[in-house]
Amino acid sequence: MQDWAGCGAIVTGGASGLGASTARRLAEDGLKVTLFDMNAELASEHAAAIGGTFAHVDVSDPASVAAGLDIAVAANGVPRVLVNCAGIGSAAKTVSRGVPHDPDMFDRTIRVNLIGSFNCASQAAARMVASDPVGADGARGVIINTASVAAFDGQVGQLAYAASKGGIASMTLPMARDLANKGVRVCTVAPGLFMTPMLHGLPEEVQVSLGAQVPFPTRLGDPAEYAALVSHIARNSMLNGEVIRLDGAIRMAPR
Repeated sequence: MQDWAGCGAIVTGGASGLGASTARRLAEDGLKVTLFDMNAELASEHAAAIGGTFAHVDVSDPASVAAGLDIAVAANGVPRVLVNCAGIGSAAKTVSRGVPHDPDMFDRTIRVNLIGSFNCASQAAARMVASDPVGADGARGVIINTASVAAFDGQVGQLAYAASKGGIASMTLPMARDLANKGVRVCTVAPGLFMTPMLHGLPEEVQVSLGAQVPFPTRLGDPAEYAALVSHIARNSMLNGEVIRLDGAIRMAPR
């Protein structure tokens, strides 16, 4: 098992939801965490609460990512763990009432979710491979991306979102193979229905109805359960090139 205690970590989208829970868990594991987020107020508060650092970063902008990495390295050293949680959702059909899907919406979703994950992963990997190895296996770092069960079970209206998450799932193995001889692992978690800010804002009866779709446990996932899996992936050196569904065995229906 790899011990990253005392090393730097970056969590994108770290101000809320899965990212916030992950940032807290990594801090508890002894890592020095930098949060990348667009919500300066919320992210600054969370960073202060976990003894971390905040960098205002637009993951879809390579220059913004580079500047954020400079902040992270200056504060906590070379990041050895990167967790990509930043993402947006969109809802639109391919054609609705004769009108085609908004191309700007599709483009924005791909740029934030897929290209944003690529920007952070590729730039963080460059810092990792230039650093000295840590541990007996010659490990230099681990990158953990966030896909979604929508990558495999995309529902009606999830065209852009499913495409972006499917891209993340598909780049996992080639990225892991690219970085294998450099001591950097790559995995992806594909969550199912989790209690994120988007779902938290729904009426309670809707939350219960969504949770009832999960075979077992029959409830919405807790972000802490996502964070626990990330923590394990970071430490388990044999997990590499894998996309892991974290979904209570749900398979999403068309609607």
